[in-house]
Amino acid sequence: MGLHARPAAMFVQTANTFKSEIKVDKEGKDVDAKSILGILSLAVECNDEVTIKANGEDAEDAIRKLVDLVNSKFGEE
Repeated sequence: MGLHARPAAMFVQTANTFKSEIKVDKEGKDVDAKSILGILSLAVECNDEVTIKANGEDAEDAIRKLVDLVNSKFGEE
């Protein structure tokens, strides 16, 4: 389904629950995972590959939670 409005909002809301700095990279473009405009600007489509990076005290938990959210297809399954 890609990261359009609803899933992007869910992704950003989840990212904002963590203290760590979180970035999402698509094809060399890095954006702040806590920014809805940043996430939407990536124009992520279904089956696109992105990298989630985090730095901070809860980085591992943040990555795990965001990957789980994506893998669950944002609650669609």
